[in-house]
Amino acid sequence: MFESAKHEIISCERCQTRIECKANNYTQCQCSVVRLSINEVQYISELYEGCLCAKCLLELQEEYQQNL
Repeated sequence: MFESAKHEIISCERCQTRIECKANNYTQCQCSVVRLSINEVQYISELYEGCLCAKCLLELQEEYQQNL
């Protein structure tokens, strides 16, 4: 119950969907389901600075793969 108070509700930088950021407990964060390569992380970090939802991360991963 109190654990969720430690996490911040933010908007995905790309789509503005409200997400619960668990940067202090990464393995529990919604974005941790997306496995990105180092190159994919670099590609995404060149486009966005803030947190992204898992859906956007997957879409950007696919976009990166299509542009190879």
